[in-house]
Amino acid sequence: MHQTITPSQKTGGLKAADALPGEKRTFLLLQGLMGCLFRRLGQGLIRAGHTVHKVNFNGGDRMFWRLPNGIDYLGGLEEWPAEFERLIHDLGVTDVVLFGDCRDHHLLATPVARKLGITIHVFEEGYIRPDWVTLEQGGVNGHSSLPRDPEWYLETAASLPPPAPHGKIPSSFRRRAWEAVVYNTADVLTRWHYKNWTNHRPWHPLVEGVGWMQKLNRRQNDEQDSQALIGRLEGKRYFLFPLQLDSDAQIRLHSPFAGVAHALKLVINSFAAHAPADMRLVVKEHPLDNGVRNWRQVTTDIAAVAGVGDRVDFLARGKIEPITRGAQGMVTINSTSGTLALAEGIPVKVLGLAVFDVPGITFDGDLDAFWNNPPAPDKAAYAAFYRVLVDRCLIPGGFFSEPALDMVVRHAIARFEGVHQLSG
Repeated sequence: MHQTITPSQKTGGLKAADALPGEKRTFLLLQGLMGCLFRRLGQGLIRAGHTVHKVNFNGGDRMFWRLPNGIDYLGGLEEWPAEFERLIHDLGVTDVVLFGDCRDHHLLATPVARKLGITIHVFEEGYIRPDWVTLEQGGVNGHSSLPRDPEWYLETAASLPPPAPHGKIPSSFRRRAWEAVVYNTADVLTRWHYKNWTNHRPWHPLVEGVGWMQKLNRRQNDEQDSQALIGRLEGKRYFLFPLQLDSDAQIRLHSPFAGVAHALKLVINSFAAHAPADMRLVVKEHPLDNGVRNWRQVTTDIAAVAGVGDRVDFLARGKIEPITRGAQGMVTINSTSGTLALAEGIPVKVLGLAVFDVPGITFDGDLDAFWNNPPAPDKAAYAAFYRVLVDRCLIPGGFFSEPALDMVVRHAIARFEGVHQLSG
């Protein structure tokens, strides 16, 4: 049964229950990833004997919930903190679960939960990819409580047992794309009902749809160009700059940049002024970029103005792993692709806030100095960092296949219930 909450509704004042280890809990789920994650998590929690409620802010949320205890929130952002607090008291909530702590409603909800002493569990794409999912208490990325002290990681990791075996996790881009289409379609068709819904993404779903169509139309040409570029880079020296999504909260809230174009200009201008003359810069498009902006053209224009149009390449498609292994170094705003480079022993310069930006692991100097023989990451420090991440805020699994979702749900519930390690 779905309940509808509007700002005019007054609710009671039951005190939220304090959760004790081993006791059954009451979970309130806010927004999840577009797809089945939170429905599957809700089913798993219910099977484990817990009580689960889910707030739906738009038709896409509701489409993928389809379980009891769904709550339609129809109010605006201004009323949301008070309504969220009432929900916590009325439902006896002990735990709040959300995906991404920088969405508008989540930014407003987290301080309320902290004030009330409610545990916040935050899902996000894995700090280390692929095959891992981030599940961290309190906040993720720039809001994470993880320190930036390499000695702390070395000392903490030394007291931990070896991690459980971990293998490849199946994932389907086709499934991800289809679930996004279903979610956005349900969102658009129900805007009449959710009149106050404000999306954290800057574009209307229809605009994004047009962008994806344009991207699909040039897919064949992009693949041919990318294969040719990879061939030309063989034996060449180059740095890699993987782009992030222009709508990503990592850019908006955890970096000094107004957007990706701002970062591109800074990186290319620094490369032009300070990189050796025989060095190239490869700009890699994000695989989930919606195509609304033509980043190839933006990159080409900035490079031409900087006088390095003949030394800056744009890679529209292809896996990032092989192009990373051949790089002299990687520049990133705060993308988790940085951990991929670090695992390969590739130097990384971080321009924003990132959990992996730890002295000795990433390059600690300024960007202009990075282009000339940057030191490799400290292997022992990175291994310790990796071990602590697995212990504190990573679980095996993924979001876009049945086996991956089964694994995420099983491990997430184990973490919620205090069972710290499971085999994959």
